[in-house]
Amino acid sequence: MNTSLKLLSLVLLWIILSSWGFFGHQRINRLAVFTLPPEMSRFYKTNINFITEASINPDRRRFSVPDEAPRHYIDLDHYGDSALQKMPRFWNAAIEIFTEDTLKAYGIVPWHVNIMFYRLKDAFLMKDPDRILRISADLGHYIADAHVPLHTTENYNGQLTGQEGIHGFWESRLPELFFSEYDFFVGKATYLENPQLAIWAGIESAHRDVEFVLSEEKKLAEKFKERKYTFETKGRQTVKVYTREYSKAFHKILDGMVERQMRASIKLIGDFWFTAWVDAGQPDMKSLIDHKPSEDELLKRRQEVEEWKNQRVKTRDHEQDS
Repeated sequence: MNTSLKLLSLVLLWIILSSWGFFGHQRINRLAVFTLPPEMSRFYKTNINFITEASINPDRRRFSVPDEAPRHYIDLDHYGDSALQKMPRFWNAAIEIFTEDTLKAYGIVPWHVNIMFYRLKDAFLMKDPDRILRISADLGHYIADAHVPLHTTENYNGQLTGQEGIHGFWESRLPELFFSEYDFFVGKATYLENPQLAIWAGIESAHRDVEFVLSEEKKLAEKFKERKYTFETKGRQTVKVYTREYSKAFHKILDGMVERQMRASIKLIGDFWFTAWVDAGQPDMKSLIDHKPSEDELLKRRQEVEEWKNQRVKTRDHEQDS
């Protein structure tokens, strides 16, 4: 392999590893399964390998689906210092102020999580096991991304402050090194009265950590200088990474932040799955474990769900506000 191809491979690998990393997303989705009640958990545990592996599908789509990238972040600081206070939580209200093009340009993760929630609810209503699993895995990915501080800022990779690489450092390197030290007992999934506000609460918490993450890493870098980076072999690739010494020092400064955000992601994913199931009438999940409905059966179910939704729209406001 020539030098240019090697460089390209390193760059691509660095990018791919910069969204909780495959490692982080897979473990977050997998652990969320254990928050579910018995009525749901058998179905999800039977398919836990799919839930785990499919957690990274949204990142894979970023290279082939033009609209995929904005679903993973929101650049709140683009909207000013008081964005957390003034940003509309619901899509229709947001586009009235900022336009759809603007919102998509600076990230739509909280609103896309809401869309995926309703898609999951519909999948439960249709009793379509494949769709339930696929959407559950995707939804888990977006919720986890919303809990990463650097997914809430325009300075997402420290590129505006000379800290390039901090994105992957926080959400890939640190979890990979210190995952075994974390406590992931987060309790059981609980019902969300308002899923859209729930994901915004997660984003608010993450965004409040942005300034601390960037400023503290910059201070630490001044102390370490040439001891900041090293090279490690991952598979057949040799990649530039932050040294273990530097990683340990920064992890200590963060004082449990990465663990807290992983725990919050796990819990909220379970809450979203559980709430979608409850809102769909708590369908019998045991009957779906081995059953593969035919295309005709799924079409009939889909039509029934659409008819049911249309009847509801006539009597109440659109619940998604999106």
